[in-house]
Amino acid sequence: MELDEWELSVEELDFLERDALQKISQQRHSSSSSSLSTNQQQSVIHSLSQKGEVPSRTLPSSIAPKANPADQCSKEQLPKVSLKFILHATGNIAAKFPYNQVLVDAFRKIPKATWNAKERLWMFPQSSLSLAEKVPCEVPGCNIEVENLHPLVQRAIAAASAQPDLQGFDMCGRMFPCQLSLIDHYSSLVAYISVCYWIPKSIESKLLPFQREGVRFVLQHGGRALLADEMGLGKTLQAIAVAACVRDSWPVLILAPSSLRLHWASMIEQWLNIPPPDIVVVFSQMGGSNRSGFTILSSNSKGDIHLDGLFNIISYDLVAKLENVLMASEFKVVIADESHFLKNAQAKRTTASLPIIKKAQYAILLTGTPALSRPIELFKQLEALYPTVYRKVYEYGEQYCKGGVFGTYQGASNHEELHNLMKATVMIRRLKKDVLYQLPMKRRQQVFLELTEKDMKWISCLFCELEVVKGKITMCKSEEEVKSLKLVQKNLINKIYTDSAEAKIPAVLDYLGTIVEADCKFLIFAHHQPMIEAIHQFLLKKKVGCIRIDGTTPASSRQALVNDFQEKDAIKAAVSCHGLQVT
Repeated sequence: MELDEWELSVEELDFLERDALQKISQQRHSSSSSSLSTNQQQSVIHSLSQKGEVPSRTLPSSIAPKANPADQCSKEQLPKVSLKFILHATGNIAAKFPYNQVLVDAFRKIPKATWNAKERLWMFPQSSLSLAEKVPCEVPGCNIEVENLHPLVQRAIAAASAQPDLQGFDMCGRMFPCQLSLIDHYSSLVAYISVCYWIPKSIESKLLPFQREGVRFVLQHGGRALLADEMGLGKTLQAIAVAACVRDSWPVLILAPSSLRLHWASMIEQWLNIPPPDIVVVFSQMGGSNRSGFTILSSNSKGDIHLDGLFNIISYDLVAKLENVLMASEFKVVIADESHFLKNAQAKRTTASLPIIKKAQYAILLTGTPALSRPIELFKQLEALYPTVYRKVYEYGEQYCKGGVFGTYQGASNHEELHNLMKATVMIRRLKKDVLYQLPMKRRQQVFLELTEKDMKWISCLFCELEVVKGKITMCKSEEEVKSLKLVQKNLINKIYTDSAEAKIPAVLDYLGTIVEADCKFLIFAHHQPMIEAIHQFLLKKKVGCIRIDGTTPASSRQALVNDFQEKDAIKAAVSCHGLQVT
């Protein structure tokens, strides 16, 4: 191409060349990534001249050089930076990546983001996650490989965040629920502001600090949560306190093991002052005594059963039989005690109970052992609370149940993430060792057990016979005959005493089953040998490590047995006669 074809004078071409060389020199000083060769310089001049524009005293913007040659490189040619988002044990989101000043500057701009120097993580609240996820797209000059939170984790966080907070606080930071209707039922409630009221004083004053925190946790999570405190820390009382906070949504349905039905009834009467007739307890058959005056219904009755109490208590074994009645009743508040009973997805009680819990507005699951051995046993409990989150068992299984050799999803994986996920979204769990300083020295509690009609039939006959003898003694005038009848009376009392112990064995073993599943150490004292023997054989059958000390145990062996119970974790139970030292 001839010079005159460019339509530029020699002076103009000279100016373009000098200006281009000056800008190339500036780029060399500002960036160490690369420099232009002489041929490249000439190419720039050639391209500028082809624009056909006569420049002014400054270089035209149409032919201005780029800001940085490195920006022209594709992301694939840039060094890779790995960025991983994880759910932290604190419930916050953490970002983990190798040091990169550009990324550090970006995360500093995220609201409430802080640097955790000990764990070398950037931390920020769940509410800032959406902003943090935009960082990789907005950071220039970086090839960032992102590992986002698992979709199930993201759904769980979103679902938990969407739950309404049902509680408020007074000037001292103490908790009270925002429920106006409580004042209509309890005259002892104290108003602090126009829209917030205390739970009943009879409960609030008896709650320990960690129990108040448990009630607060459930209310903060919209009344759908898993109370997983270790056995003996008052989960029943916490659940009753939560139920008192949502009084306008009563009646309440309580699902519990059969051995704990009467215990729940007595606790409700004690803490809420509910009249006994307003507490309905459903049994498989009528029988036993009902001195407390609760409304007792039989699931075997020919007519329709009506669950019209303020509190309605039913065992897991009867849920399947009364599923239609329970679904039609539309309970808004459901408490599932010992919810690990729902671990088996194929069990009838699980398939029958879950729709009832899912349908309820408020659902409180109680268990001291949320996962007995494998994470898969948690799935149905989590599904009951958040059915829209835990809707695919294979998604949960692939993330948390890998590694098993005894069947599909029988292993365990990503333990820490699952634990953090549950704590952040649905579960609160405290151990005795963590709250020991808050616990009283000793607390006595009566647990009422149900005796079946079959077990009570013989005892009832003995009591009837005893009443006849008493009547004869009253009517008899002969001193010798009275003495003889009193001997018969004494023998009858002794027989009632021993035979009633044997009649209680099935109920006691049923209750012990719930203790065994708690996987904690416990002592059992009994008086009658038939009871001690039945308990001992039950523990052996359940393969529970135990010791037995009674009158037949040699004195020389007792201390060694006591040491085994105190020192060996595998020894969970100690069975002994009353009066013998075990601890």
